[in-house]
Amino acid sequence: MTTYIVRRLLQAIPLLLVISIVLFGLLQLIPGGPAQVALSPRMSEQARHDMVVALGLDQPAPIQYVKWLWGTVHLDFGNTFKDGRPVLTEIGDRLPATVELLGLSFLVALLCAIPLGIIAAVKQYSIVDYVLTVLSYIGISMPVFWFAEMLILVFAIQHGWFPTSGRQTEGGPSSFWDSAHHLVLPVIVLALAFIASWSRYLRSSMLEVLHQDYLRTARAKGVQRLKIIVKHAFRNALIPLVTVVALDVGGIFGGAVITETIFAWPGLGRLFYDALSSRDYPVLMAMMELSAVTIVLCNIIADIIYGILDPRIRYS
Repeated sequence: MTTYIVRRLLQAIPLLLVISIVLFGLLQLIPGGPAQVALSPRMSEQARHDMVVALGLDQPAPIQYVKWLWGTVHLDFGNTFKDGRPVLTEIGDRLPATVELLGLSFLVALLCAIPLGIIAAVKQYSIVDYVLTVLSYIGISMPVFWFAEMLILVFAIQHGWFPTSGRQTEGGPSSFWDSAHHLVLPVIVLALAFIASWSRYLRSSMLEVLHQDYLRTARAKGVQRLKIIVKHAFRNALIPLVTVVALDVGGIFGGAVITETIFAWPGLGRLFYDALSSRDYPVLMAMMELSAVTIVLCNIIADIIYGILDPRIRYS
């Protein structure tokens, strides 16, 4: 297992290097380029020249990339164009809010998607299965921004049950219940999207497992139906779900851009949207590269979990 993990980590290095080159090149090709964004039009020519030299924007793109890569290896992503703060500090300030929102959304989604997926598979072609299928398709196809706006309109504006935006009440005392109150609507929006897709993946994989010979043998031996479903079928059906969840968790550095923007949630998704709107290149490069790293690492973790769930899988 240790050899496999080391080999996968070494294989990830050239992949991440290629991703960083592509990302850097695409951002350089945006009209205007970093220099036009970083400089104020009211600057004098001398001030503009000094700023370009200070930021290293006067050097060829390959040299800029090598310097950026060297800084990235040492966790130095430069400073933001907006206020000159270190990019890593800016990300660190926003990360707890995103972890809080996405972590709770993932938990709620798993607690709902797993039983719904199992029920839909066990009750295949029943009324329950058809209802869950229709609801899943609605959840998958429904635009996130529209659903978020509807929740705000009904539960925040018309009834006033929940706040419309923010992480805490401005000017009010900070408390657990106030934070939980602000979490309800964005968590519902995110969790619904995950529930709809995850439950469908689990249903599909459960159906494949339920028709396997070893489960028919277990039923013939008189093993209880609940034990067959939970202990045997569910465990072997988890592998596709683990893959999907790992990919979603890996995107945590990208944040929930739409949800965080609509609810004015001060997380990484909102930071990415603001950086994209103002073309803050250092922030964009750092967030996209960190997202790539987390996705690769989460895929490696998912491969390790495969071996735990299915003893037939060997890493040698």
